[in-house]
Amino acid sequence: MSVPRVAVVGAGISGLAAAWEVKLGGAEAVVLESEPHTGGVIVTERRDGFVVEGGPDGFLAAEPELQQLAAELGITSRLVDQVARGSFVWTGRQLDRLSEGQAATLLGITGIAQEQLHKGFRSFATGMADITDALAARLGAAVLCASGVTSIAPARNGYHVTLTSGSAVDVDGVILAVPAWVAARLLTGLGVALARELDDVAYHPSLTVSLAYRQEQVPVTLEGTGFVTAPESEGAVRACTFASQKYPGRAPAGSRLLRAFLTPGDGDAAAVAHAELVQILGLSGAPLWARAFSWVRGLPRYSPDHAQHVAELRRQLTRLPPVAIAGAGVDGAGVSACVRSGREAARTVLGRIGATLPA
Repeated sequence: MSVPRVAVVGAGISGLAAAWEVKLGGAEAVVLESEPHTGGVIVTERRDGFVVEGGPDGFLAAEPELQQLAAELGITSRLVDQVARGSFVWTGRQLDRLSEGQAATLLGITGIAQEQLHKGFRSFATGMADITDALAARLGAAVLCASGVTSIAPARNGYHVTLTSGSAVDVDGVILAVPAWVAARLLTGLGVALARELDDVAYHPSLTVSLAYRQEQVPVTLEGTGFVTAPESEGAVRACTFASQKYPGRAPAGSRLLRAFLTPGDGDAAAVAHAELVQILGLSGAPLWARAFSWVRGLPRYSPDHAQHVAELRRQLTRLPPVAIAGAGVDGAGVSACVRSGREAARTVLGRIGATLPA
């Protein structure tokens, strides 16, 4: 019997985790990524001893998914714990300390239990890309970057997947680990009308600026992990992480790294962020450098009926040859949720095509 072959569309953390699960299950994974690199919104840049995150900078320590995956990949030693604790709110006049969980509430983040927050966050020694880089390395030639998918059509033994290059791959099953609007297009092409409901997932824009300073440029003693701004306060900066305080090894000795979260707008984001941080933290002089990351479609937000729509969509997908959906667009935006979603999608497809699941 030939080894089952599964196409995983998307090489973000969800797709890479799905492909890893496919490999563990004894099948062959083919990861198809439209971008020239893996990782999706997990982007880490290392510069002059600084570790700069373009996307998520960590995950809840209470959630096991990333830690289990790290153990399987042999990189447990690269896990690091959050160092600083506590946060502040900028009232427009001063920084006031917040109780645990208040910062998340002010930022509109819900669904995280206090006991989870109490255990803090974890990350990786040289950034969150440690985990996606390790996955991509272990998957090797199975990952095909700059290989977008234009269509998926049923075939006699599974699916015929056509790529932007004009070439195609034939597979026994498909996992769509892509943004909701991409999954909607591909599934609608398979005749699944309900997939149009995924277009209701609204992706909010995200803009962050990381700024590096010499220690003497920051006259205040940075405490805690950072601050959020009160809803009524003016300015573009909605929050700021003291990145060099939050996790070890984020900046060289004698330096500070700040990461500002801004409301997207006109003008130079780095200049806006620096000017407002000067007012709040009393910074002196220009930053050593600044790096902005803009995601036009950043974090997903769901309609009240989202979970119901996804459950019904998954029921309808059982009528087709093995196909599953995964990722932030369907199962939650947290990194751990994405890993869990990808691996569960892989198990669903493997189960349907009869591959051997891990014990």
